[in-house]
Amino acid sequence: MLLNELPQNIQEMIQERNKLFSHYDQEQIGENGFLSDDSSILSDAVIALSLGKNILLKGPTGSGKTKLAEALSHIFRQPLHSVNCSVDTDSEALLGFKTISEKEGKNRIEFVPGPVVKAMERGHLLYIDEINMAKPETLPILNSILDYRRKFTNPFTANVVKAKETFGVIAAINEGYIGTVPLNEALKNRFIVIDIPYVQGEVLKKVIQQESLLKDEKLIQQFIRFSDDLLFQVRNGQIPEEAASIRALLDSCDLAVFMPPLRAVQRGIADKLEEDRERAAVMNIAATLF
Repeated sequence: MLLNELPQNIQEMIQERNKLFSHYDQEQIGENGFLSDDSSILSDAVIALSLGKNILLKGPTGSGKTKLAEALSHIFRQPLHSVNCSVDTDSEALLGFKTISEKEGKNRIEFVPGPVVKAMERGHLLYIDEINMAKPETLPILNSILDYRRKFTNPFTANVVKAKETFGVIAAINEGYIGTVPLNEALKNRFIVIDIPYVQGEVLKKVIQQESLLKDEKLIQQFIRFSDDLLFQVRNGQIPEEAASIRALLDSCDLAVFMPPLRAVQRGIADKLEEDRERAAVMNIAATLF
């Protein structure tokens, strides 16, 4: 997506925000490595974030949700604070925690801010990955942060934390995976939802060329066909979505530089699956191509 293809007022908003964050080092800004057949995915995300909307990225594992979040960080020149949710994610993981420190020979209790507080106070971007993996009782903390109030009372300090105007929230979700729970409607309604589909065809070829060590053109084409066949079986319910993960496919491409492709697929994809039937199905598909 070219920025000059966006509406003029959106371009002006981006330029103004870029000025605010131009002093940050490149390491603090995400890379613009998102690739998709659908250019509207990135442009719609840029527009939504420019308007102060929260974005919820829906898609299977390895489809590029984190890449899109990093691309938005790059476009807006805003540092990205990340939270990787799990079943153990609690309010401390989001907001921060209290600890004892020593200053001038005296012990004192101080609050160490977490990613949510840092992003709010500095006007940066917040990325909440696998948001539906967090404990349901933890997520209501985010409600007032995600709506028009853009503030909350910190339970650890009793202080009111208010977000700077440039603060933005991007969350990612994989629906139906083990350990995930459906987002309640009150939380989901605070987001603009953008669906991120599987990468295929020429876009997948570019991803492999850019992200993996594999350079053999013939082998790359075989892995693209292999990915298509995996997706077909996912849609038929024969194998789980994680079997068609682009991340796992790239692992296999890397391994295929140093070992036979069939063994690379076994190590990179098949052996990650839980059931013998699923592993056998993946290896049967691979055997027809490699």
